[in-house]
Amino acid sequence: MSAPLQPREAGKFIAENSKDVFVDSEGIWKLAEKLFEKINRKEITLAGWKSLHELNPQSSGEDAVNWVFFADTLNFSFWSESEEQKYLVKYNGKEYTGYWSLCAAINRALDEGIPITSASYYSNITMDHLKHVLRSDSDFPIPMIEERLQILHDTGKILVETFGGSFLNVVKMSEKSAMALMHLVVKHFPSYCDEATFQGEKVAFYKRAQILVGDIWGVLEGKGDGCFYDISKITMFADYRIPQALVHFGVMRYSKELLQKLHKGWLFQNGDVEEIEIRGCSIWAVELICEHIRELFKKKGEKMSNEINPVLIDHFLWDYARDNRVEIDIIPLHRVRCIYY
Repeated sequence: MSAPLQPREAGKFIAENSKDVFVDSEGIWKLAEKLFEKINRKEITLAGWKSLHELNPQSSGEDAVNWVFFADTLNFSFWSESEEQKYLVKYNGKEYTGYWSLCAAINRALDEGIPITSASYYSNITMDHLKHVLRSDSDFPIPMIEERLQILHDTGKILVETFGGSFLNVVKMSEKSAMALMHLVVKHFPSYCDEATFQGEKVAFYKRAQILVGDIWGVLEGKGDGCFYDISKITMFADYRIPQALVHFGVMRYSKELLQKLHKGWLFQNGDVEEIEIRGCSIWAVELICEHIRELFKKKGEKMSNEINPVLIDHFLWDYARDNRVEIDIIPLHRVRCIYY
């Protein structure tokens, strides 16, 4: 089979052929205008990656880059069976759930003197040690612990044997190209190779590979090795939380049949048609939002900054979905247990 359609092209192809998920042009315009106002008020900026998220590394050195790589290597499947069954980590007097519980666990381990973000350490970590590092402060452990252990072993060994044990070496190899970094990650680290087949066409989502690129851009503040000249070519990160926000804002619509499945708590398999449509339409919707924001800048007689791109739109939507759960959860998330998101 030929090379897969890359995320942007895959999103367009899926959206044009989708049967149960629809991108709404009126919703696109409305959200684009809302985001345009926020951008003008400096509410959506690259600096927000650090300033708005206290658990993210506040430095920009090699240790911070390796922290990001470790976190994104395990950045999958945090949804809970119910509100009462959450993986939860207490850190510095606060309780964290979802992805942030992983970040809190990483920082807790580092505070305890455990070099958890060192590839030479996690490439040989035992199950008992990993369970200790990722231990929950609720009765519900982190999902998919066996898969996480295997991925850490495989990923750590590759990083040590091929890249000198530091992800910064991979970043340097990209020569300030976000797309080159994405392809390096997908090529060398199998757990990041997030692909599917839709209507006979191989399509790529690369959610975790792209979020890794976006997070490296964030931790390096778009400077030095992280000054990616093509960052705007990275799409949104197709997960289970952003689609909720897009439906909430009227940017996407689901068919009656799909909504019924979602309300019943249907467990989709990675690669199911409905799952592919949700993820692909999410990518294309955010691409269209960015195009409309660009047009709004043009009307204003200004050129849109390279900093305003699908990565930052994704950040806004993910944070919004996280901070407005009561509204957002009226739209059920699509439930999939997999390593890709």
